[in-house]
Amino acid sequence: MKIIDLKCAIIGQNPVVRIVTDEGIDGIGAAESSKPYLKPMVMFYRDMILGKDPTDVEQVMLFIRRMGAFKPWGSAVSAIEMALWDIAGKASGLPIYKLLGGKVRDKVQVYNGNIRFELEGDQPEHYADVVRKMKDRPEKFSIIKQGVAFHDPVMISSENFYHGNPITRSTSFGGYPNRGMLTFKGFNHLMSCIEAMLDVLGDEVSLALDCGPGLTVPDALKLAKAVEGMNIAWLEDMITGDYTPYVLAQQYLQVTPFTSSFIHTGEQIYLRQNFVELIEKNAVNVLGPDPADVGGLAEMKFIAEYADLHGILFAPHGTLDGLIGLAAHVNLAATLPHNYIGFELPTGQPEWWYDILDGVGDLAVNDSHIDVSNSPGLGVTFIVEEAKKYLHEEDKYFFDD
Repeated sequence: MKIIDLKCAIIGQNPVVRIVTDEGIDGIGAAESSKPYLKPMVMFYRDMILGKDPTDVEQVMLFIRRMGAFKPWGSAVSAIEMALWDIAGKASGLPIYKLLGGKVRDKVQVYNGNIRFELEGDQPEHYADVVRKMKDRPEKFSIIKQGVAFHDPVMISSENFYHGNPITRSTSFGGYPNRGMLTFKGFNHLMSCIEAMLDVLGDEVSLALDCGPGLTVPDALKLAKAVEGMNIAWLEDMITGDYTPYVLAQQYLQVTPFTSSFIHTGEQIYLRQNFVELIEKNAVNVLGPDPADVGGLAEMKFIAEYADLHGILFAPHGTLDGLIGLAAHVNLAATLPHNYIGFELPTGQPEWWYDILDGVGDLAVNDSHIDVSNSPGLGVTFIVEEAKKYLHEEDKYFFDD
């Protein structure tokens, strides 16, 4: 089997990859919906993979992996890897998880960081209100993640929250550019909002806090100490994360050893090599790479296994990965070791995504879990005639071979 074409279309806002082979089997992958600008980067790799056997996934990846970088520039490589595994699974008649070593669990836990409700203000009762709505969702999430501090444009814009001037986050490009020391008033406001959310969730649902990046090291430690003993699943990306193209393990080492709160990071990091210091120095308690940014599924499994050897937990990021990404997450999570907590549930946006893919019915969430399907490859395929309705003119030949 040989690769004869690599295509990319922006469907909705998700860059979608399609790899075509000489045997009529194709594979699909996708990047986050926040990256509609990614198409040229995907196509950059086309000539590097033409003529290769797509079922030799690692061999193909050796040609392109070294050309990626931290978020967002690892996304193209990751989406291509996803599509290669889809082909390998379809060609063998097996789900991807069988090719990654087989499943450890029959259903995988997810957490909510994607199904959001708009804050109606910046007071504690407003934060309580949004987590109440998330708690009442039919998915019955076991963990709910809420943005606070520098990961929350509402909170950092509240009066005298930190010593700095908030920069408005760009709507066309991701990232949280603000950073600084919290004021006494700001820290107390943050704690009041956290306590209000915890009052709603009780002991039934844990609260994960997406905090930055942007907290200074002293504030990160102060916050971690302040929430000790509370029902906080983890504190995410306090110092680095999101679109920061570096790790700074030494700064996390000024926090993690000195608190019993779980410290989490990793969504922006590309490749296993860039996790080595975090893992070997136990700089954090929980890692959360995204398979659509880290370099793909096999790459992420390696990181999870190595983290497990060092007593570090695993809670993958995935909020904007879409339904193709969701199928990839389920296949991967089925194979991960027992340090796995749950992945961040992506959904289909716009809603018509649920009308253009076969197999999405197998991805339903019940009691915060998704059953692992036996369908070959990713387990989802395009309903071509329906999907064509949403192609841009420049992508009208995306489904042609």
